[in-house]
Amino acid sequence: MCKERIKQLIERRTDQEGLTETGIQGVRLFRATEAIPCVPAVYEPSVVAIVSGSKEAVLDGHRYIYDDSQYLCCPMSMPVKAGTPAASIDDPLYGVFISLSQRVMTELALEMENVGGALPTVKGGLRAQGIRLAKWDEGFSDALLRLLMLEANPMDAAVLGDARLRELYYAILQGEAGKFARQAFGAGNAIARSIAHVSSHLDAPISIDDMASRAGMSRAVFHRKFKQVTTMAPIQFVKSMRLNNAAMKIAAGMTVNEAAIDVGYVSPSQFSREFKRMYGQSPRQWSSGHQVAIGSA
Repeated sequence: MCKERIKQLIERRTDQEGLTETGIQGVRLFRATEAIPCVPAVYEPSVVAIVSGSKEAVLDGHRYIYDDSQYLCCPMSMPVKAGTPAASIDDPLYGVFISLSQRVMTELALEMENVGGALPTVKGGLRAQGIRLAKWDEGFSDALLRLLMLEANPMDAAVLGDARLRELYYAILQGEAGKFARQAFGAGNAIARSIAHVSSHLDAPISIDDMASRAGMSRAVFHRKFKQVTTMAPIQFVKSMRLNNAAMKIAAGMTVNEAAIDVGYVSPSQFSREFKRMYGQSPRQWSSGHQVAIGSA
């Protein structure tokens, strides 16, 4: 019942393709009626919940297809490929995108640890892979509905928005992806902090030694733990973040040289070689073929 009411709220509010602001910080609705293949994107810390249709994300070869039975939890910035390959006018995609506040999620995770809250157990064990799917449980559905109902009244949204968003965060931390998210935001989240630093400093030189030092680990230990969390080696992750960000900037209209410099490349020829090696096209070919697709993913 909650999910159907959430769907109705989103359908009424989304009268155009793409993202629609709700007036609540970090909460956006979206609609897609066109099939878009998976293209490079960067998922910032977020939860993506689908109420109609399905969406797809690919991280380092691992494919995640999710619909109204599971939501996607991404507690750290991740270079992915994302798309809506099944969306159509007859079968539209409707959903909600919720940014995860580092500060609030960390506060909640630490409060839960301080009161002895046991980490949720996950059937078959837990293997951190950068992103995780979690089933829609009653706590998540109720909290999401209560949050979206605020949108009808700007005063309600302004006064109660932060509290309802905190309630939703708590439901996520209590849910099937809770252990995964609490490992990212709780005490000892050195890898998550390292990733946050990388994602906000792509235009600066980044060395693995510096990343390891920031995490308080030796290079070897950092490399092993980083790969456990993201499935990628640190240098592969940095390169993917840079190239995915560049692909998005080029598709949005930025020149190839500007995009290369903006994500930390000093040599345009090196940027072009690595871009073509990853995507099978030169940056200029990419620019002419992906203007629309990237914005709809």
